[in-house]
Amino acid sequence: MVYGNLINGEWVETGETFNNLNPSDTNDIIGVYSKAGEAEVKAAIAAAREALKTWQYSTPQQRFDVLDNAGTEILNRKAELGALLSREEGKTLAEGIGEVTRAGHIFKYFAGEALRAHGEVLDSVRPGVKVEITREPVGVVGLICPWNFPIAIPAWKMAPAIAFGNTVVCKPAELTPGCAWELADILNRAGLPKGVLNVVFARGSVAGPLLIDGTDAISFTGSVPTGTRVRDQAVAKGKRIQAEMGGKNPVIVLDDADLNVAVNSILNSAFFSSGHRCTASSRIIVTEGIADQFVAELAKAAKAIKVGDSRADGVQMGPIASQEQLDIARDAVAKAREDGAEILSGGEDLTFGTPGYYYAPTLIDKTTPDMRINKDEVFGPVASVIRVKDLEEAIKVANDTEFGLSAGIITTSLKSAETFKRRSEAGMVMVNLPTAGVDYHVPFGGRKASSYGSREQGAYAKEFYTIVKTAYTSA
Repeated sequence: MVYGNLINGEWVETGETFNNLNPSDTNDIIGVYSKAGEAEVKAAIAAAREALKTWQYSTPQQRFDVLDNAGTEILNRKAELGALLSREEGKTLAEGIGEVTRAGHIFKYFAGEALRAHGEVLDSVRPGVKVEITREPVGVVGLICPWNFPIAIPAWKMAPAIAFGNTVVCKPAELTPGCAWELADILNRAGLPKGVLNVVFARGSVAGPLLIDGTDAISFTGSVPTGTRVRDQAVAKGKRIQAEMGGKNPVIVLDDADLNVAVNSILNSAFFSSGHRCTASSRIIVTEGIADQFVAELAKAAKAIKVGDSRADGVQMGPIASQEQLDIARDAVAKAREDGAEILSGGEDLTFGTPGYYYAPTLIDKTTPDMRINKDEVFGPVASVIRVKDLEEAIKVANDTEFGLSAGIITTSLKSAETFKRRSEAGMVMVNLPTAGVDYHVPFGGRKASSYGSREQGAYAKEFYTIVKTAYTSA
């Protein structure tokens, strides 16, 4: 079977295909997918434009029913879809099922949002005049999604777009097409009219310019270089743009920290999901009094992480998702060594019974803030330690980055926690928690180079997917 592109409610195949490979076993071909070209992307945009003529006037009940039906099916199939996600992306089975569950909850949440009133009626300053403030759909929305959350991120973009009456053209990552295809199939059967949702498996170089030209808004999640290019091109054409572009997230560990909380929080956010989270802790900033003990405990815990096939029992960390990402991790660690850093754990490939992109959880000590390992996003199971004197220096180092997505602090001092929350230059701040792991009903996003435009998720999603209209009526 060849999995096609969803265009105007039909599954469309092309003459070119690509294989979806399992990073735990690259001999395992999960499926064969039809690659979209320029003609298919243009057809998808045209279908979305035609469907918008009626879908923008759909009732809240219609939109609720579609999203609620989709959420129900996703949750009912979470074990099956979670296994697919783990097989194609490399998350552990528990993480895969957790991500699918989150996607189901997102659809349920935005089903509710479709029913909530999003407007106001005010008296004018002029007698006999009524003012109505309403929200209308933006129009045709292009979604460009990454591979690291292959069902959750498409869900948190598709669901609000549909809930607020937009039509969609989605370009999933080529690395993880399986979950996107399943999600498209679920929504296609959930009651959506033809053309409201279109999904094309195209190269970014092909789909990106066409989506920017042909849609009314772009929601992008991916790397800083690509996101910056998409942002600049969209802005130049006067298009609405939302971009989430990564992070180099700090977590501060103070002398008064609970050692177990510190180790477990950072173990989770630095190494689980193979470090493939834009909110992962990659810079660990530790004050001198606790540094030696903490670093020793964290290195011991990192060495004890069980790595293996993502779906195997007891595995805590699966493979890196691709050869490209594996090479990035290798190169970053090699450069850190050259700069004089000390590798306390990991820093090497691992081999098992099947060919896969396995890399040991890597903790790097004796680094300084100016080293490349503390500047560039690795997006793998690699974390570095920076030792500082006190909270004041820790905050300065934490903010010394072009990124500003997520930041954390581990402390038993309420005063220190409040100081950090106030002075952190990040969009999301965690106290005594992993920097990775956020709720679906509250805003997600960062500052500086990490994000551009309005926030994703929760009620704040309406800021991107709707336009405000003010109407005056004379009695």
